Amino acid sequence: MRSLTEIRWHGRGGQGAKTAALLLADVAFQTGKYVQGFPEYGPERMGAPITAYNRISDTPIRVHSNIYDPEYVVVVDESLLEAVDVTAGLKKEGAILVNTPRKKEEILPHLKGYEGKVYVIDAQKVSMEAMGKYFPNTPMLAAIVKVAGIMEEETFLKEMQASFSHKFSGKPEVIDGNMKALQMAWKEVQ
Repeated sequence: MRSLTEIRWHGRGGQGAKTAALLLADVAFQTGKYVQGFPEYGPERMGAPITAYNRISDTPIRVHSNIYDPEYVVVVDESLLEAVDVTAGLKKEGAILVNTPRKKEEILPHLKGYEGKVYVIDAQKVSMEAMGKYFPNTPMLAAIVKVAGIMEEETFLKEMQASFSHKFSGKPEVIDGNMKALQMAWKEVQ
């Protein structure tokens, strides 16, 4: 990972993009990184497009604004490819990660000529297999950690286990399903 990594998340209200950005900040902080994880607030409501952000660094972060030129973009809802310019400012040295059952070759025409790396994962399939419900944020979180090289898989899973154990202490079935989704997503992102 570079000294400063910036990630922009695009999702719809209720899909957990904000939660995933906050979880990523929490987990990276636990490994000694300087972090920011925050949503962009507007007239959000269930199903409306939302944006969230992460900054992760080895040194203190002095900037406190939205991220306009990210290295990485995470698209939690494929329908946003037509509704929002998800590639705006995206550095071609970085990558875009899209939740879709389609192959990346089918996604490329929707990326406004973006020339960087493109990764895809079927977060719905992973989520349904692992948790029995559609929560795309958990698979997308694991996928972006791997794609961006934020931390090693073992460290990530250990920190996520601790985070989930704290948040869902009375619901072990939730912990198990989320952990399975993280492990599956790490392997399935392409």
